[in-house]
Amino acid sequence: MMCESGTYHILKKCGRAKRAEFHTVHGVIQTPVFMNVGTAAAIKGAVSTQDLKAIGTQVELSNTYHLHVRPGDEVVKRLGGLHRFMVWDKPILTDSGGFQVFSLAGLRRIKEEGVYFNSHIDGRHIFMGPEESMRIQSNLASTIAMAFDECAPHPCTREYMQNSVDRTTRWLVRCKEEMKRLNSLPDTINPNQLLFGINQGGTFEDIRIDHAKRIAELNLNGYAVGGLAVGESHEEMYHILDVTVPFLPEDKPTYLMGVGTPANIIEGVDRGVDFFDCVYPSRNGRHGHVYTRYGKLNLFNAKFEPDEKPIEEGCGCPACTHYGRAYIRHLLKAKEMLGMRLCVLHNLYFYNHLMEQIRAAIEEDRYPAFKKQALEDLKAGAQ
Repeated sequence: MMCESGTYHILKKCGRAKRAEFHTVHGVIQTPVFMNVGTAAAIKGAVSTQDLKAIGTQVELSNTYHLHVRPGDEVVKRLGGLHRFMVWDKPILTDSGGFQVFSLAGLRRIKEEGVYFNSHIDGRHIFMGPEESMRIQSNLASTIAMAFDECAPHPCTREYMQNSVDRTTRWLVRCKEEMKRLNSLPDTINPNQLLFGINQGGTFEDIRIDHAKRIAELNLNGYAVGGLAVGESHEEMYHILDVTVPFLPEDKPTYLMGVGTPANIIEGVDRGVDFFDCVYPSRNGRHGHVYTRYGKLNLFNAKFEPDEKPIEEGCGCPACTHYGRAYIRHLLKAKEMLGMRLCVLHNLYFYNHLMEQIRAAIEEDRYPAFKKQALEDLKAGAQ
């Protein structure tokens, strides 16, 4: 049965953990899901979209700010949108650019209309507000667009945070109105583009809860928790999820932005989170750090020089299926790109396969036992 784009079905619950399906115009997303991060329409580490399919990727994530700066969202639109541009027919989520505006831009001025800043590439003056972010994302024609928000600095004063969250709420209303307009235009590539709002509030739990209540009333396609994993402890992050997620609509997907480690994901699922993304698997892979169920390995360590075992026994990724640790280490030491590529492929496969295990554990009503064993294994330390 065909479902309308944006339809979210919970198939099974185990505690607060949810096993669900999210229907989009580019296919059904099985959740919980990890989105593989391709900031500039490519996974760093020489990984193609054909590779992504082979390792079980469901959703690719690209960034509005980076693609606006280069090659330009108008260029992507003329070439048929992001799916056609990067040869990927599955769902794509575009981050609104808000985080990059606040993390990359050195000089910026935040106004009610939006943010004035300089490009980190060539220094040119750029303005981005809610309407501009929605227009760029409409040009990119992603499956899911993120609302434009301010990711406030950590730490900051309560007064700053409250003012920032209030402005982010006003921006969200403008994002929703502009997306509705854009989706109605005859030349829009993806008139079924979905919009996720972002909950902010730092570690101020009352601000977080109040903001969750306010944005829940807007009846968006999904809701993200942003502004975490920016310097607070893991315990603080888990506490914010504990108090915030119950006030977001349970019948819509919940997305924890920029998180994180395998342990973070396992804990996040247990608190009702559906979507995750993080640069860790690709970034760490490019530096020879690879994930296993027993934790991370640094393949630059001398002990792996004669080690013919795969990165992880039983792993079905392209690296472990064909190559041993010794050879991959040699490639890394020799600065051969293949070494970096194999490590990134392994890490992304590991994350995607972890999500398959998580979904199965929820379906089979054994998530607490799975979580306990998985966290113990990760602490054991890989050999």
